[in-house]
Amino acid sequence: MPGNPVEDPRDLLLAAPMSRFQVLAVGITVLLCALDGYDVLAITFAAPGIAQEWGTSKAALGIAMSMGLVGMACGSLLIAPLADIIGRRRMIFITLILMATGMTACGLATNVAQISAWRLVTGLGIGGMVAIINPLAAEYANGRRRDLAVALMGIGYPIGGVLGGSVAAILLEHYDWPAVFYLGAGAALVMLPICAFSLPEPIGFLIERPKAGALARVNWFLERCGHPPVNTLPAPTKGRGVPLAEVFRPALRGATIAVTAIYLLQVLTVYYYLSWLPQLVADSGFSHTVAVQISVCTNIGGVVGGLAIGWGAQFLGLRTVVTIGFLGLAAFSTLFALAPADIDLFRASSAVAGFFAFASMIGMYAIIARTFPARVRATGTGFVIGVGRGGAALAPVLGGMLFDAGLSRLLVTALMACGAIAAAGVLNRFSLPSTSAANRGMNRLYG
Repeated sequence: MPGNPVEDPRDLLLAAPMSRFQVLAVGITVLLCALDGYDVLAITFAAPGIAQEWGTSKAALGIAMSMGLVGMACGSLLIAPLADIIGRRRMIFITLILMATGMTACGLATNVAQISAWRLVTGLGIGGMVAIINPLAAEYANGRRRDLAVALMGIGYPIGGVLGGSVAAILLEHYDWPAVFYLGAGAALVMLPICAFSLPEPIGFLIERPKAGALARVNWFLERCGHPPVNTLPAPTKGRGVPLAEVFRPALRGATIAVTAIYLLQVLTVYYYLSWLPQLVADSGFSHTVAVQISVCTNIGGVVGGLAIGWGAQFLGLRTVVTIGFLGLAAFSTLFALAPADIDLFRASSAVAGFFAFASMIGMYAIIARTFPARVRATGTGFVIGVGRGGAALAPVLGGMLFDAGLSRLLVTALMACGAIAAAGVLNRFSLPSTSAANRGMNRLYG
């Protein structure tokens, strides 16, 4: 079949309707994000059982929770940038192996030190994964559906919390807390062959980092999408240096700093709330199973919030709906802490808080994806998420220390809610400019 010597395949995919092949690839990023969501929350599902079996203090439990976030920060900062060098697809396999290994070892742990160490390993995989699938979802989509693809990918996180948490609640009725971790390990192993057969390397990476056989791989991708092959590939963007240094070049420096600050402040509130929610419910006199069920309500609200932000951004602009998400998270997480020990009130308030928490988080993923050009998108995303998750690792620890100091759940929650309020202020203080031709229309979305 003769090739097309003129058209840039990236422009072709941006302009054409999405094929089934592209939809399937985006769908797999949703599954991977769901796995991420479950693995992040697994320690919170297991926490009441761990505390009861080992007699662990809240401060020590907070450290165990935070080690996963520390690992996520390291994974985003150290592992994700490799995806801009050796490929997104290859790094997905590495992160899945790390997650399966860490989750299995957590289930076998016999003390807080061991489980903390293996949560660090699990976090390396989670952090690398989430920083890679965000650009993957954007790069598989066409121009019209790019924000939707990133939003759907982000919705996978609360979906993982809902489905995984529901199964975990059933497991905890019959088995001890290690079963929570074994479930995550098994899911990671199942995703390995699925990714091997259905997750291709995106065209943008193949063009920007050309290697032997790149043309054939691009044409294979185009054929699966129903497009004609090309004879040659466009030249990669000039001036490629050390990837991390590129996100601090003058054209990107301001946006990198701004979006990192916003994400960092937001996740301080989000990860305090997600980490301590099941334990707060258990402290109110409910069983471990009920505590996990309340956490599932949070994630159900998150699924609805993720869908709502994609719809609302079309009418109000992404900046406005994310700001609403930040302020709603601060308000309703505090209201959850105010609620008396009533299961229906806990369910309702946790669902609304989850709506705003995940709406704002998914909105941030869309902002991050549009901030960085394709050649450094995994690196830029990894830096933002890495710094954010590194700061967020303080949230469970700080919460545990404040609880052990005798502060009420209302006062601790109100203090931690200040991060989301500050994030709203920073978001509306800085202008986040468009950074590449693929990001045209970003100012309109932010406005």
